[in-house]
Amino acid sequence: MKKYRTHNCGELRKTHVGKQAQLAGWLHNKRDHGGVLFVDLRDHYGITQVVVRPESGILEEVSRLRKETVVGFQGRIEMRDEETLNPNIPTGQIDLAAASFELLGQTKDLPFSIFPEEQAPEETRLKYRFLDLRKSKLHANIVLRSRVISSLRKFMEELGFNEFQTPILTASSPEGARDYLVPSRVHPGTFYALPQAPQQYKQLLMVAGFDKYFQIAPCFRDEDARATRTPGEFYQLDIEMSFVTQDEIFEVVEKVMSRLFAEYSKHKTTAPPFPRIPYKEAMLKYGTDKPDLRIPLEIIDVTDVFQDGEFEIFKRVTDKGGVVRAVSVKQIADQPKSFFENMLAFAQSIGSRGLAYLVWTGSEVKGPIAKVLGSAKLAALKAAGGIQTGDVMFFVCSGEKEASRMAGEIRSRLGQMLNLIEKDCFKFCWVVDYPMFEWDDEKRCVVFSHNPFSMPQGGLKALKTKDPLSILAYQYDIVCNGVELSSGAIRNHSPEIMYKAFEIAGYSKQDVKKNFAALINAFTYGAPPHGGIAPGIDRLVMLLAGEENLREVIAFPMNQKAQETMMDTPRPADARQLKELHIKIMEPLGKKSKSS
Repeated sequence: MKKYRTHNCGELRKTHVGKQAQLAGWLHNKRDHGGVLFVDLRDHYGITQVVVRPESGILEEVSRLRKETVVGFQGRIEMRDEETLNPNIPTGQIDLAAASFELLGQTKDLPFSIFPEEQAPEETRLKYRFLDLRKSKLHANIVLRSRVISSLRKFMEELGFNEFQTPILTASSPEGARDYLVPSRVHPGTFYALPQAPQQYKQLLMVAGFDKYFQIAPCFRDEDARATRTPGEFYQLDIEMSFVTQDEIFEVVEKVMSRLFAEYSKHKTTAPPFPRIPYKEAMLKYGTDKPDLRIPLEIIDVTDVFQDGEFEIFKRVTDKGGVVRAVSVKQIADQPKSFFENMLAFAQSIGSRGLAYLVWTGSEVKGPIAKVLGSAKLAALKAAGGIQTGDVMFFVCSGEKEASRMAGEIRSRLGQMLNLIEKDCFKFCWVVDYPMFEWDDEKRCVVFSHNPFSMPQGGLKALKTKDPLSILAYQYDIVCNGVELSSGAIRNHSPEIMYKAFEIAGYSKQDVKKNFAALINAFTYGAPPHGGIAPGIDRLVMLLAGEENLREVIAFPMNQKAQETMMDTPRPADARQLKELHIKIMEPLGKKSKSS
């Protein structure tokens, strides 16, 4: 005999009419219709309407219950009248006619309404996340996340991968974001680190001969929050394979992504093989290495048109090595003046001194810079942009890195303002051929641009003979709708190549041996060529759920200050804990003590 329920609140149908049933759940809503009370009872599975009539003897007590009270009802299943059928819910043909009820859980006044689903400040939502999770959309997102993870496991196993767990308490890494450190009680003065990723361990699994590894891996990084990045922890589908090329990794990931998006979305999705865009091309055409291919606009370089001095403002920049980038848009010449003013204000908000543009009206070319450009220059720009009557071309001028960024943001803004972004689709691509190294203006030295464990294209010979800033790596990102889902690489499995690569980035041989001792040592015992990738599960679910913020697909996320306010974390440790860990708390730098 079941104590609380014989059925769940999404289960009862027409076939159950006439039978006795017992339900339990939350009082979602109630309505009094002429002395008859209609209660919507909700649980994880759905909603069933409960009818409480005067003759039941419980009408008065039930009518006093607050929304979100946990309650159980026992009664008989009845068919609804024709005019009260509800086709919007699976249980909409029946009611439970209540004969008795049991109060299972009282509720206080709610900080926000569950039904109707009231908008509330995010801090309040996170403080009362257990209530927020009762709302239908968020509840569905968390269920979707569970199912996505289940499907990913199934797909990977079908492709011959084995799931292995790697340590959570590990060593700090000198690369990447800040680590979360964990003090050791039994080894005073030493610390574990929570893994930013299982990078070294999964490579060691390849050296151990396991061939195809995956893991639904928790990762920990002490970094600032963004819409597509949460502070603290995140999960990824961690993948590593032996004896593979870049193309073979792409094939596996494309199979998994295609199956996943076909299963959980009806939107049109890019068919394999996904487009491959070299990093340099992506930065030129889209101004970002996370291109949103739903926007049918491309950036072009028109530096050469402005180098001879007709437009002095641009010439001063190009003379110092700057560039001019342009975005042309078809048939928007009739936009009101306010549109161009809004675009100018946006450009200034992202760091541009202004936003030059030209409008081809047919009889003439208009715009702030039209009068300072001769007919030859206008003709050259028209040809470069494939311009026709009614088109508009926008320009930004700055150093190459800044010009790319600003042009990319202007491209995205134009897509939004002009409603050019293709709807109901997922457009995937690979960004490939990343530079192995880049120049760090702040440190004034060459640093790794992506993943230090990557194999340089050209191997050791390239490292010894080429300008470091010209060396490409077997590194790649998978991107969907402007969201980077993951970075990956073919790994550097040669100690000699690794020493040389780290030397270029300013690390000594001893540094490498100290910081990556296990990996270097393992590579001296016969390491196979291997590579991998790790698509972010939070971001995958965010895309499939149609959300724009990762916190909407994570059950208990931190806020933007890296706090989990429901559990009040982080919080101070007590004196006993600190003593056991041999830790003394110091005042933060710049903060005056109370006695001063």
